[in-house]
Amino acid sequence: MLLSFLRKNLRLTGTKYGCGGGGCGACTVMVSRYDPQTKNINHWSVNACLLPVCQLHGAAVTTVEGIGSTKTKLHPVQERIAKAHGSQCGFCTPGMVMSMYTLLRNNPQPTMEDVTEGLAGNLCRCTGYRPIVDGYRTFCEGQPELFSKGDLLPLDPTQDLIFPPELMRLAEVKDQTTQRFCGERMTWISPGSLNELLQLKADYPQAPLVMGNTNIGLDMKFKGIFHPVIISPTQVPELFKVTQKPEGVCVGAGCSMSFLKSVLERSINDFPPESTHMFRALLQQIKLVGGQQIRNVAVSTLGGNIASAYPNSDLTPILAAGRCTLVALSKDGRRRVPIDKDFFLGFAKTVLKPDEIVLSVFIPASRPNEIVHAFRHAPRKESALATVNAGMRVWFNENSNVVKEISIYYGGVGATILSADRACQQIVGRYRVNLCCHVIYFLKIKLGPSAPGGKVDFRRSLTLRYEPLYEINITWNFNLFTPFVCVYLFTGCHSGGYTPKDCVLCVQNVLEGQSAQDPVGRPMMHRTALSQATGEAVYCDDLPQTDGELFLVIVTSSRPHAKITHIDFSEALKLPGVVDVITAKDIPGKRFRTFTGYDEELLAEDEVTCVGQMVCAVVADSKAHAKRGAAAVKISYEDLQDRIFTVEEAIEKESFFLPRRQIERGDVEKGLREAEQVYEGEIRIGGQEHFYLETQSFLVIPIGEEKEMKVYLSTQHPAFTQEAVAETLGIPSNRVSCHVKRLGGAFGGKVTKTAILASITAVAASKTGRPVRCVLERGEDMLITGGRHPVWGIYKVGFMKDGRITAADFQYYANAGNVVDESVLVAEKILLHLDNAYNIPNLRGRSAACKTNLPSNTAFRGFGVPQCMLVVESMIDDVALKLGRLPEEIREINMYKEVSLTHYKMEFDPENLVRCWNECMKKADFRQRRQGIDLFNQQNQFKKRGIAIVPIKYGIGFAEAFLNQAAALVHIYKDGSVLVSHGGTEMGQGIHTKVQQVASRELNIPTSLIHISETSTQCVPNTCPSAASFGTDANGMAVKDACQILYNRLEPIRKKNPKGTWQNWIITAFLQKISLSATGYYRGHDLDMDWEKQEGKPYAYFTYAVGCSEVELDCLTGEYRTLRTDIVVDIGRSINPSIDIGQIEGAFMQGLGLYTMEELKFSPSGVLYTRGPSQYKIPSFCDVPLKFNVYLLAGSSNPHAIYSSKGIGEPTVFLGSSVFFAIKDAVTAARKDAGLTGPFQLNSPATPERACLACATHFTQMVRDESTSGPAQPWALNI
Repeated sequence: MLLSFLRKNLRLTGTKYGCGGGGCGACTVMVSRYDPQTKNINHWSVNACLLPVCQLHGAAVTTVEGIGSTKTKLHPVQERIAKAHGSQCGFCTPGMVMSMYTLLRNNPQPTMEDVTEGLAGNLCRCTGYRPIVDGYRTFCEGQPELFSKGDLLPLDPTQDLIFPPELMRLAEVKDQTTQRFCGERMTWISPGSLNELLQLKADYPQAPLVMGNTNIGLDMKFKGIFHPVIISPTQVPELFKVTQKPEGVCVGAGCSMSFLKSVLERSINDFPPESTHMFRALLQQIKLVGGQQIRNVAVSTLGGNIASAYPNSDLTPILAAGRCTLVALSKDGRRRVPIDKDFFLGFAKTVLKPDEIVLSVFIPASRPNEIVHAFRHAPRKESALATVNAGMRVWFNENSNVVKEISIYYGGVGATILSADRACQQIVGRYRVNLCCHVIYFLKIKLGPSAPGGKVDFRRSLTLRYEPLYEINITWNFNLFTPFVCVYLFTGCHSGGYTPKDCVLCVQNVLEGQSAQDPVGRPMMHRTALSQATGEAVYCDDLPQTDGELFLVIVTSSRPHAKITHIDFSEALKLPGVVDVITAKDIPGKRFRTFTGYDEELLAEDEVTCVGQMVCAVVADSKAHAKRGAAAVKISYEDLQDRIFTVEEAIEKESFFLPRRQIERGDVEKGLREAEQVYEGEIRIGGQEHFYLETQSFLVIPIGEEKEMKVYLSTQHPAFTQEAVAETLGIPSNRVSCHVKRLGGAFGGKVTKTAILASITAVAASKTGRPVRCVLERGEDMLITGGRHPVWGIYKVGFMKDGRITAADFQYYANAGNVVDESVLVAEKILLHLDNAYNIPNLRGRSAACKTNLPSNTAFRGFGVPQCMLVVESMIDDVALKLGRLPEEIREINMYKEVSLTHYKMEFDPENLVRCWNECMKKADFRQRRQGIDLFNQQNQFKKRGIAIVPIKYGIGFAEAFLNQAAALVHIYKDGSVLVSHGGTEMGQGIHTKVQQVASRELNIPTSLIHISETSTQCVPNTCPSAASFGTDANGMAVKDACQILYNRLEPIRKKNPKGTWQNWIITAFLQKISLSATGYYRGHDLDMDWEKQEGKPYAYFTYAVGCSEVELDCLTGEYRTLRTDIVVDIGRSINPSIDIGQIEGAFMQGLGLYTMEELKFSPSGVLYTRGPSQYKIPSFCDVPLKFNVYLLAGSSNPHAIYSSKGIGEPTVFLGSSVFFAIKDAVTAARKDAGLTGPFQLNSPATPERACLACATHFTQMVRDESTSGPAQPWALNI
């Protein structure tokens, strides 16, 4: 693949590996080709992870390093994303840069729609996307001036790289020679003519045709399918020929989606409007096929899309419904084949013979009185495979509403696309006005509970929901309905894309009289943002390969609970390149790690307790060889029957990690008795994958002397890994040094499992005596490392008629997985945030970490609080629904309003919580918008709007007091430059930037003189994790202490020479033998929690915030759009407002994903289905609120943290729930129309499936009434 060639062969490491499947955009590069016919140079953004190098003959490839650098000259695309604060961890930034660069090469004056479409194939887990769009909207005309143009490099297309002239000459020669590339196991053949292609297909009928690599490449990479011969017909001109006729357009099967899109756009302009319905419907679908990178090259072709015969293809239903045909060609001749129900034989099977190719596809123009439409539903609006899609065509008699011919095809409801023949037969000859009811009556989609993909009721209901939409669409085309209905159909949540409105970012002013040189409180750019934008920033796997280096691949369990009877790796050792296999027996020291009193094996020895548990590791001279070796390891098992997957099963079998915690204030039983009403409810919150863009990465180098080991890795806790490696190898910690330059995201997921993986890699390095690298693939990472805990929350609440809650009793069950990890601590933190922002006099909470046979879950941004508070706020919502009042009224009535004690007896002042609430209500214009929403809902049947506002009180700091300490080491060199080392790790949160600002203030020097190289256990020992939103609080204070020590040492010199320069003072100090190095230390707060007494002070202070969101929901499909979000946050006095706002927005978007779209799916045998971006959807550009306003509370201070700031990394994750509750508000309005009132259960995430079914329309009821019979076992577990 191009990606590995760039990174390993050419050492161009700016192009990143994020997923290996074309789903994240981190590997985006630009491919350029010269067209000798048009004399044009065409540029495409592509996914390097999917593009074979063999296909690039005659092409120029431009990577992020090629367009600019900090050493020479930046390109404006690189500068603007950095200056707009659009780069946090920076791992996705080169991909963003190259997507935007390619767009500008093709269109130097893009529109905002062009920008958002161009970036749709790129994912970011840190920023929340808004600053990226802000940076790139500066290239668009007519957009708000967010930056002074004088401060930005101008875009000058004349300065871009030229296309290599030698490639132009090569293209003009038109060399049609067959190209043949022979690898170790595979032969790649690129024929030079159509005849050669047909001969090759006759010689190798089982060889796949690869125009790119989206299907075949993914099957080979992720499913282990091997093809000894691959045929790539990219040089065959007939496959790219386009012919336009009065009857329609004939398109070569090799045309990419982007090229087909341009053909259809041209045809829409060339043909009469009444003849373009088919073109428009197909164009609508093409715009949603993958991201721009997928559509841009022959990787995703028209012929490949048809021949692959996938049931959820976005094109085949509309091609089948629209009377399209294809030409199949072989050595025996050609034949024209209709694309219809008879063409598709089953999953990935068609009537094409093994030696046939698809030459072209004919797309007919629409006939008079013929209407064609396409519909699609997907888990995300862009870059997502469809859940259900449909193509529909109706041909009416001339001057009549009588149906002459109709064709309806569905995708996503079977092994192949489904034709609604029976329904169509009944409709022919009937009037249009009866179309909808007849289709619904005769259409019977049968899906059993175990149907692949699950969502059975939802998918069946979608097939019914599309019919009324199609009915109204037809009416719209004939101008027979009112314009209001037309507006309903073609605006709002049916469309994708993100076209942002003007957003407000309200920061704080610096203190009056503050020096202009003092950077504290100013929106300073992330210190390495420019290096991240140019690809120069070094991540763990970017480190150069060392001599003799080996690669390690983990072998994991395939059983959820079984005894290991034998591990046979004899065949693996016979394979080329395989050096060794590491098992538990090879570990010289401790074979386990201990967490909260429980041992976790590094490598399973006798028994496995989940699918994905690490059993052994294969070490080889390359990644490819190590993967082959891992696949050859055979593990024999004896299954054990007592498998536990769900919390209900754990409760039944009393499978818990101890201790189980409880906390109570007041008398809950009495409060419930005295309440005027009592209600019992529950809610389930699903888990969440960290999806940091940089997967777990390690490089362990044995020094060869005294058992020393250098460990380069991506971790939040270097000292913990140092200790783990030392204990595993049986050596002192002073022999192990851990080095962390930066992390490509972490969110809590790079602590515990990271230490175990580093230890296994170190064992391999120790045993072989050679450097060993281990970089998990995305699927491996998701399988092994665990995520956020799924939680089942049950509550009983007593309340008065005026809305006051008198008592509440909560029970939380968290699915911990197979080992304890940090689950007990998560369960404790859940209880500590039980009250959120509410003063409930009688309150009780109990929590349990359930031991199951799923991969263990771990820390994740918020550490249980986002799950805890969703249960609390759901209770508030239910109280409101029981009383017939608005949720915001119940929240306001019960909120803390004066100095109070928490339920664990910690005193705090909620003044700023109340201020945040009031300010958010005002800034969001909440009450007036609530009235407008009520009016909107009265006027619309199938679209509803909802609004919600939620508060949060989040405790900052570690309840374990020893974790709040920090140390730092500051060196001043003779030239005046300063090197700062501290214990915090940079993972995008900007800790190094803030520490640089601290040092600048304390030493009274410019930030340009201050450098932070890495986090190393050699410089600062015994560090604590960068977690709990406490990194800057602790490490900033330690750096401050060190700088003050140094500054005080220099005081006699400054007094003696007050007009001297910093450099003069430093030289003088050196000559006077004054130490220019100092260690700083911060002891931290003495926090604790006594669970026996149920009291303590587990937090240093609270961060307060309030979020308000408004959504528009399509009740027929469950799709929603976040129209607006307003957030007000009390962060004290911000050290760096731009970084803090970035953290707020990024956390909010992560919370939006948690509560509305991200789903982890496990098979009934405990196998994780969702192992990459194609199955697991995180928020993208299209999910950002259309209007996104963030305000920092003015006039706030915090005496408990550095410079009166507050920790901000975690709290605002929960504010994403404002979207969840806004959806629930909209569903409530829909249910009211259906005659349903009162509380109802809406579990998280509020996916379109759950929202749609909760609306309880008559379509949903039809599906449930006609529920199909099938196996009792569902496709996926209800975790």
